[in-house]
Amino acid sequence: MTSLTVPEVYAIGLPIIYGMIALEALFSSMSNKSFYRLNDTLCTAGLLVGNILIGFAAKGISFSIHIFLYQFRLIDLASLIPVWAMWILTFILIDLVFYIYHRLSHRVRFLWAIHMSHHSSEEMNFAVSLRQAWFAPLSKIPFFLVLPILGLDPTIVVIAGIISTLWGVVGHTQIVDKLGPLEMIFNTPSHHRVHHGANKEYIDKNYGNLFIIWDKMFGTFEPEHATVKYGLVNNVNTFNPVKITFMGWSAIFKDVKKARTIREAFSIIFGPPNTRLRGGSF
Repeated sequence: MTSLTVPEVYAIGLPIIYGMIALEALFSSMSNKSFYRLNDTLCTAGLLVGNILIGFAAKGISFSIHIFLYQFRLIDLASLIPVWAMWILTFILIDLVFYIYHRLSHRVRFLWAIHMSHHSSEEMNFAVSLRQAWFAPLSKIPFFLVLPILGLDPTIVVIAGIISTLWGVVGHTQIVDKLGPLEMIFNTPSHHRVHHGANKEYIDKNYGNLFIIWDKMFGTFEPEHATVKYGLVNNVNTFNPVKITFMGWSAIFKDVKKARTIREAFSIIFGPPNTRLRGGSF
């Protein structure tokens, strides 16, 4: 087990995040960079509130399931490796599972309907990292259930998961250039800017959260070279967080109603989002 608690991690991490946002906004204002727009930031706040409300319930459900499944672990890692190794292994496997979840969120239409709200901003700043989908906490649960079965301590998983999430904030900025050798292993701001790009060569690239190695291993890596155009291929043209949250589902429902067969309806829901829908033209 770990001596850290969830409140302690948030108590340390959140002031740092808010400070990063404040400093970036100040830098943006003083240098006339226009990294922040009021309407966009307010929309982010609305999406974050919904995510937090659902997230608290989802974390409780997820942790309870992890505790239950840990009884049936395939490997008793706690008796085989030291605590420090358990932490490292947990961070690595969390990131691998996140890569799989994140990649599917771009390639499976009903998951994209959830995730696309995070990409709906045409800005790139630390605040955009908080532009989280309302139903994302629930959609993640099934993917991470493998971790306690493999023998990862549920308490370490939840703490490492929060730390990994807080790390994700770091990538959402334009003020940090490429970071030399770190670019080889970690998902740096440069790599994550690519992920938020609507440029043709940047779409569906760089899915990692902490590490970029998965993208390099599985063929989804793209370095930053051309200037990034942020947002969707066809942007949502609204700052209403409710509309952004449900527009993907609305489009799926309309298309399912037009389906001629069950197979076609299944394909609409679980197949890849096409360019029109991925671009947000609802």
